[in-house]
Amino acid sequence: MPAMQAFRPRPANVALAVGFAVAGSLAGAFYHPEPWRPFDLWAHLLTVVIALSLALRENRPFGVLVITAAGFAGYLVLGYQPSLNFWVPAIAFFSVSARERRALIVCGAALLATVIALSGACGRLPWPVVAVQALIVPAVALAFGLTQRRLAERNAELRRLTALLDRQQRQEARRAVLDERFRIARELHDTISQHMTIITLQTGLAEYLFLSDPPGAHKALDAAATAGREALDELRRLLVVLRTHDLGGAAGPEDPADPVPVDLLAGVDRIPALAERLEAAGVRVEVRFSGERRPLHPGIELCAYRVVQEALTNVVKHSGASAAEVSVRYLDDELRVTVLDRGGALSAAPSEGPGHGLIGMRERAKIWHGSLTAEACPGGGFRVQLRLPLEQDRAGG
Repeated sequence: MPAMQAFRPRPANVALAVGFAVAGSLAGAFYHPEPWRPFDLWAHLLTVVIALSLALRENRPFGVLVITAAGFAGYLVLGYQPSLNFWVPAIAFFSVSARERRALIVCGAALLATVIALSGACGRLPWPVVAVQALIVPAVALAFGLTQRRLAERNAELRRLTALLDRQQRQEARRAVLDERFRIARELHDTISQHMTIITLQTGLAEYLFLSDPPGAHKALDAAATAGREALDELRRLLVVLRTHDLGGAAGPEDPADPVPVDLLAGVDRIPALAERLEAAGVRVEVRFSGERRPLHPGIELCAYRVVQEALTNVVKHSGASAAEVSVRYLDDELRVTVLDRGGALSAAPSEGPGHGLIGMRERAKIWHGSLTAEACPGGGFRVQLRLPLEQDRAGG
């Protein structure tokens, strides 16, 4: 089957071949000057054979040139007038110039020049005309053929580059999906870590107070249950995001073009609610906003919220401080968030190093071209400061 498809001519070439066969036969039948031989049945057969071979000029260009040149030479030797058959070998050589290698092009040019010269000689033209004709016709056909070859090469290169660009875009899309999944995994870590810290502390406190202070134990269990419900809500929101990226909608499962819905992302305005939850764990958190509050890019707001969440979780887990301060300052070109605690019973305990919490916060800041500093305060306690530039937010908003 593939071999048969290789010989299947294009409709345009079939139409061209039939057109030359009909036109050549009509021209020979109605125009037969002296001293040419009358256009009889053999002339019609030769004209049809010479013309119809053009149908395969794209599949076997050099073979078609040999057939048309040999057929036209025999046609001339038998004494028939050139008619439109004169142009059939030239068209065949045009295809040779556009498709074959250099050696066959040279052989084809010599073959065409020979048969054109034979046509001039049979027509008893002056030898200068015969020579010029034998040079010009192959040269023109060669020029057009090489032009088509260059155009075909450019089109092939364009198709290759288009396919390469498509592959690169698919790779970028897959990479963006992976980055988004890593980001969501980080959100899951932060959410579970913060809420489980509160739940662990409150259930431990409830166990401690279970016999001595039943109302206090009940209050601690209520706080743990509230933290658990909020953790489930956060996880549900993140699972909706994961499900959205898995299904992909009309854009496809690996197309990250659809943004995450804004209402699924935590923002700066949720920091006071976060502070209230920490108060249930025994840490009084004061939140202060300054500057002109305005909506920011959802990613910047989420970054600020998660840094505050992680920093306050560290206060509960590693500091033991009873109070902390959160300052959110809206500057003209920067969002500055500071979390400060005054130290507590656990501050003097040996540190186990920076841990993954600070590393994750710094990575979040880098995503938005910001910076994060975490340092111990001279008078005791710890300070975490996040600085996020807002030029890109104004440009993109």
